[in-house]
Amino acid sequence: MRRVVVISALSLLCGCGFHPLYGGMNGDMQETLSSIYVEPVPERLGYELRNSMIDLLDGPGTPSGASYRLKLGLTQTTQGIALQNDATITRYNDTLTVTYELFDSAGHVVTKGAETGLSAYNVLPSSPSANYGTLAAQQDADKRAAQDIAQRIRFDLNVFFVKR
Repeated sequence: MRRVVVISALSLLCGCGFHPLYGGMNGDMQETLSSIYVEPVPERLGYELRNSMIDLLDGPGTPSGASYRLKLGLTQTTQGIALQNDATITRYNDTLTVTYELFDSAGHVVTKGAETGLSAYNVLPSSPSANYGTLAAQQDADKRAAQDIAQRIRFDLNVFFVKR
């Protein structure tokens, strides 16, 4: 009975035109994504974001030979969200907002969008080593948020090229 249900479900999926976006990525899509040059982004977190995009797109590290150019803009806001009785902040949320524009070789914008990510980290009790620990926690949380945003931008670009 279980086999019948699985086979029926698969046949329904085939009939509706479903096909996996990444699982069945063809060579043309990978070639298109790898022809995108990602422009440098200022600051340490921008560097992490750009490197994640280059890795995900398997793109060139230089603009020569690229068919497209991806421009990223990164803004970060920090908000204290947990307070102790003495008004000491013990937890922060960093909101990362990345805007992107994809330009063709003629310099025209072919698509653009924005992605937002949230990273949270705890503040360790005050001491010289705790300050380093808090900074390391913040940088790690922000790096993971940037990597998540890079994956979502890659997904957006893939959907754009599939629809095109």
